Amino acid sequence: MTPFAAFTKTIAGQGQPMAAMQALEHLALNSVGAKLFTLTTVEPGTGEAARVYSNMPDAYPVSGRKPADFSDWSRQVLGERRTFVANTIEDIAAVFPDHPLIKSLGCESVINVPVEVNGAVVGTVNLLHRAGFYTSDKVAAAESLKLPAALCFLLCAAQSAAQSTEIAHV
Repeated sequence: MTPFAAFTKTIAGQGQPMAAMQALEHLALNSVGAKLFTLTTVEPGTGEAARVYSNMPDAYPVSGRKPADFSDWSRQVLGERRTFVANTIEDIAAVFPDHPLIKSLGCESVINVPVEVNGAVVGTVNLLHRAGFYTSDKVAAAESLKLPAALCFLLCAAQSAAQSTEIAHV
């Protein structure tokens, strides 16, 4: 079964959204490649972000919401909806203050793919690997993850809405 077929089958199953996010990681690792793979949701109204999935939870744990920032990275990825690519640790250091941790994990290149639903960026797919890893072909492959990632982010939003409803009824 291809990684995309496995993703499609997983979406129909139980254990969402975690099962879908794990299947998306498998799809990304097979189609693009990454040492570190994370998914971050973005609240369209406020710009608040939250890491909802990480394949290295000790170094990059799933976290609560953090306020929107107004950096060049945010302008490009969230505002202009363009994929961010850096293939050196120096380029990463220019936008990410946690670059020493990134480098310590053996990562010196990054792709951040904005994912849109209903006219708004709802999250990013984040892939990191060794220096110089992300060629134009790999960037194109990463951008092909937008649709499956959108499904993951919609499942996260549905889970969040369901939890909010449960809390309101308690």
